[in-house]
Amino acid sequence: MKHLLVGDIFRVAAAAVGERTAVAAGRDRVDFAELDARSEELADQLVVDHELGDRVIVWTASAVEAAIVFAACAKAGLVFCPYNPAATADEARQAFAVARPSLIAADRAQRPLAEELTSTERVEEIGELLADAAPPSGRAAARLIDERDAQLMVFTSGSTGAPKAAVVSHRAQVMRSHPGAQFEPRGFAVCVFPLFHVAPWLIALQQWHARDGVAFTVDTAPATIAAALELHEATRLNMIPALWRRILDHVADEDPAASPLRFLRFADTGTSATPHALLAAIREAAPGADVRVFYGSTEAGNVLGLEHADIDRKPGSVGVPSVSVEARLDARGELLVRSPLLFDGYFEAPEETEAVFVDGWFRTGDLAAIDADGYFSIVGRAKDVIRTGGETVSPAEVEAVLRLADGVSDVAVVGVPHPDWGEVVCAAVVADGPRPPTLDDLQAVCADRLAPFKQPRRLEFFDAIPRTATTGQIQRPLLVEAIAGRAA
Repeated sequence: MKHLLVGDIFRVAAAAVGERTAVAAGRDRVDFAELDARSEELADQLVVDHELGDRVIVWTASAVEAAIVFAACAKAGLVFCPYNPAATADEARQAFAVARPSLIAADRAQRPLAEELTSTERVEEIGELLADAAPPSGRAAARLIDERDAQLMVFTSGSTGAPKAAVVSHRAQVMRSHPGAQFEPRGFAVCVFPLFHVAPWLIALQQWHARDGVAFTVDTAPATIAAALELHEATRLNMIPALWRRILDHVADEDPAASPLRFLRFADTGTSATPHALLAAIREAAPGADVRVFYGSTEAGNVLGLEHADIDRKPGSVGVPSVSVEARLDARGELLVRSPLLFDGYFEAPEETEAVFVDGWFRTGDLAAIDADGYFSIVGRAKDVIRTGGETVSPAEVEAVLRLADGVSDVAVVGVPHPDWGEVVCAAVVADGPRPPTLDDLQAVCADRLAPFKQPRRLEFFDAIPRTATTGQIQRPLLVEAIAGRAA
């Protein structure tokens, strides 16, 4: 039986469209033939030193190099684990302890820290790793890989603050990215998501599976995104609402006939609440594009989607279940998902994995509503996590750091609604001492301990943090309600 393996996507595409660009970043481009050949060379090298299922941490901001390692790991039966270049030493130490990688491929800037944080793992500069690869010998092709083997592992924050690593199999990856039974002209995609997310590798794999290219941007400045769209005449762009607002402002005074959005056939968004007015503005700025809203996660892949034709008819909705996906609500309104696109669980964390499954259904942690036509809307959250600009933040992790700040007697962290970012991290503080802490004080304490997206962007003072009488748990909904009342 033919297995669904990610490595085969590169071999097939190279044979069919070898000269077509597969991945680009800035002016750098690699075609499918080179991507396949270089990843084959590296895969043959990796199988010598690493066992099937070993984890490879990829700690880099270089999209082209990361793409080659991604393909090589898939071919060698190793698990590709992208990691955040902006992570602090404390965050990296915890993540590496969870993953127990056999190899860390790092940028030159990250290599010293990687070597400092690890003792037994092999650390190599990613450029040197690729340069040392020898001509292929067929060792990787001979390795027996099962479609149920892990292919991707992405770190995510849970409600406890400890890092978890979501594991996705070859089979799920292939099914999440499959272009369908018939190929159609697809065009280039521009990807603005950070490399340590699941999103860029899903977007890229969808493009590669359909034998077309993806351009990664080096940053999320509107001018950078616009330049990439223009350079590649990109037909696909998926961004969080905040970035869509920025690019719309950037092109607002341009002639629509010369706008970099003129090539778009699909303009996608999601990850946080998307106002109908923003969708209407995208539709006006990119008249040739279908505008769509998607809801999904690292663990579940693409779950729900709202098509272009339904934007006016179903404002605020995230649509209907995607292909091969079943979705329902439990008794308390939490969205449950069942599909072949689901992840396999959290790496070596059976209790955490068991906690998010019920009778084969994945518990998303989001509260939803469903209308008479079967369209879903996200109305709240069942888990104590904050979602800001597509990132997931654990309040407990941030609280543990903020307690180190001078002048903080008690603290709770909540997400408060924001039109661009979905939510922003807000610190509710009970002050102690003659000088209450400022927001700058709190951010300074976080600077070397938490990645920037986890740091508080708002500060509110309280006489006491509301807690349950019996267990002392923070009553976060009461805090959010109180902060909203102050704003009003």
